[in-house]
Amino acid sequence: MTGEKPGTVGPDGYSLDIAHTTEPGYAQRQDDLIFDYQTNVALYPQFQDYVRQYQPEILAAWGKNAPSFIYPGALAFLKDAPHTEVHLLDGGHFVLESHYQAIASLILNKWGD
Repeated sequence: MTGEKPGTVGPDGYSLDIAHTTEPGYAQRQDDLIFDYQTNVALYPQFQDYVRQYQPEILAAWGKNAPSFIYPGALAFLKDAPHTEVHLLDGGHFVLESHYQAIASLILNKWGD
């Protein structure tokens, strides 16, 4: 769990993931998923056009230590939607698990009434 402080992510999620690795076809499904990510990347210009045109409210709570989805990805929202709120949290890929209380507070402060 790169980027997370020890003890901040419960074992249930990754234990379940590990258990699924023994299922037939697991390796092929993972390969397919990783290969298909290029489809996502190819759609980025359309996502960016949507954000520029419609200016949705964006709250980006991002793990600043994530090795895959690096924090400049969160900052990029500011280019297309300057009113975006970006919060770089001291976590990694599993920031929703390691910082769930902080993220819940951000959401409630922005939209909770």
